[in-house]
Amino acid sequence: MADDKEMSDTVVDANDAVTGHIISTTIGGKNGEPKQTISYMAERVVGTGSFGVVFQAKCLETGETVAIKKVLQDKRYKNRELQLMRTMDHPNVVSLKHCFFSTTSKNELFLNLVMEYVPETIYRVLKHYSNLNQRIPLIYVKLYTYQICRGLAYMHTVPEVCHRDLKPQNVLVDPLSHQVKICDFGSAKMLVKGEANISYICSRFYRAPELIFGATEYTTSIDIWSAGCILAELLLGQPLFPGENAVGQLVEIIKVLGTPTREEIRCMNPNYTDFRFPQIKANPWHKIFHKRMPPEAIDLASRLLQYSPSLRCTALEACAHPFFDELREPNARLPNGRPLPPLFNFKQELSGASPDLISKLMPEHNHWDYDYTSWISDNLEMLTITKIMDVNPLTREE
Repeated sequence: MADDKEMSDTVVDANDAVTGHIISTTIGGKNGEPKQTISYMAERVVGTGSFGVVFQAKCLETGETVAIKKVLQDKRYKNRELQLMRTMDHPNVVSLKHCFFSTTSKNELFLNLVMEYVPETIYRVLKHYSNLNQRIPLIYVKLYTYQICRGLAYMHTVPEVCHRDLKPQNVLVDPLSHQVKICDFGSAKMLVKGEANISYICSRFYRAPELIFGATEYTTSIDIWSAGCILAELLLGQPLFPGENAVGQLVEIIKVLGTPTREEIRCMNPNYTDFRFPQIKANPWHKIFHKRMPPEAIDLASRLLQYSPSLRCTALEACAHPFFDELREPNARLPNGRPLPPLFNFKQELSGASPDLISKLMPEHNHWDYDYTSWISDNLEMLTITKIMDVNPLTREE
């Protein structure tokens, strides 16, 4: 099946039932291309929400398994998901294959997003280990967190998309390769500096404190906070900040980070003036996690989970953190001996990164996985300065 991201002009009449029926639509037909009929057999529902439903389906022409997200087109709400998914192409972001409209007997119009199918989520992985009363092996914590950060690094720098609802349910995992893909861009948005956004966004346990403080001019660093919450949950086996409501969420955060200072509140939301908080000291990070927790894991969590959005590390800086050094070892393997999923096939997300950061990100045995030709053209001035200083940007300085 061609990976055709163009919208089909066909409006399909579909049964109101989701599973068991066949949906046929056409792709191609533009720029002289022949039209091609594609049929999907809906097999089972894999997710539901206020947006609609996601179901697993099989393409009858190719036998390929796909995921189809069926979203009601409500004129009261802006649906950016299709537009944003068309702009993205990255190993750690779920890919859009095709899309089409369908109608029901009630004359409701649905957008159907046909995506690659990935069978598991980090949420289900967490639940699996919790049921076994075991902790997730640290190698998987590193693999999953690294790939989340790498996906965010791409999203935040290339299409400049903020996910705004990053949580374990929205991170897909292939159980064989352990490749991770960020999914569900129903809340995502390209943030524009100076433009207001809604603050009531993101699932509660993973909601950045500036959103709780009502900030409307936030940045992509809200995703970094969410990634820190996911890292902590992978390490602990349970959510770090399990608030029952917005106020309770802030209380859970304060129990760990302590009461935010006036300056930290100003950094989160300059318009927030109500400073009546009980003065609680921060709980040392090493006391949050068990005694055998590697200090690098604790350090990374502390860098992601800062009150001040500007003090959180970027997604690319997180990828370079020593916590992930094991993944950069030449003989790194999965516990079953299979190779790791691709982790260093960087492309545009390194645009604008410093030579020092790139040298930390790229293990020497993988240096040429990256397209240095495009990077050199993008960073010619920096390379000239580097040459004058006689520093090689492609090798790590000891």
